[in-house]
Amino acid sequence: MMDSLEATRLIHRHAGTATVIPTMTALRLWWALGFRHDRDFPLLGCMGKASSVGLGLALAQPHHRVIVLDGDGSLLMNLGTLATVAHMAPPNLYHFVYQDGAYTTTGGQPIPGAATVRFADMALAAGYRAAYDFSDLEAFAGEIGRILSQPGPVLVCLRVWHPPSLPPLPIGQVRTRDALRRVRGTLTGLPA
Repeated sequence: MMDSLEATRLIHRHAGTATVIPTMTALRLWWALGFRHDRDFPLLGCMGKASSVGLGLALAQPHHRVIVLDGDGSLLMNLGTLATVAHMAPPNLYHFVYQDGAYTTTGGQPIPGAATVRFADMALAAGYRAAYDFSDLEAFAGEIGRILSQPGPVLVCLRVWHPPSLPPLPIGQVRTRDALRRVRGTLTGLPA
C-alpha cells in the first residue's frame, strides 16, 4: 500500500497541460497539492460520475490529455462506465482509481468486495488498451511517465492508505459550474 498523497503528488508532477477531473477523496488530495483553476475540473456531489465526465471531455477534445482521479467506491457506483470507455476508446484518457477499500469521504464504510475486487482486470476485460495495479510508490514512480505517454484508455489502480489528516473537501471554494466555464475557455480559447 502507498500513501495516497504521495501517489497524487506524482500524478500532479506529471499532469502537464492535461485537464484533471478529481472527485471525492481524490479531490481533497488534488486540492491540497495545488488545484489548477484554469485547467482542472472538480466534481463535487456526483460520486461515480468522474469517469463519465472524463470520457465526454476526452471525446470532445481528442488532442488534449484528460486524467480522471476516481475512488474505488465511486467507480463501483458506475461500473458500466468501464465498458463505455473501452467501447469509445479515447486515446487521450487516463483513469486513476484510488483503491483503499472504503467509502472514505462518507465515513469509511467498506466497499463491496474490498478484499477481492480487481479494477485493472475489469478494465482489461472491458477492453481498455492497458491497465495497471500498483501498491508500491517506487514502482509507480518508475512507470508513470511511460503510462501517460502511451495511448489510452488506460486504467491505473493505486492501492493506497490515506494520511491521518486529509484536507477537507473544498466545499464553498469550488463550484463545478464555474470550473466548467474556465475549462471550456482554456480548451477552446473562448471567453470563460
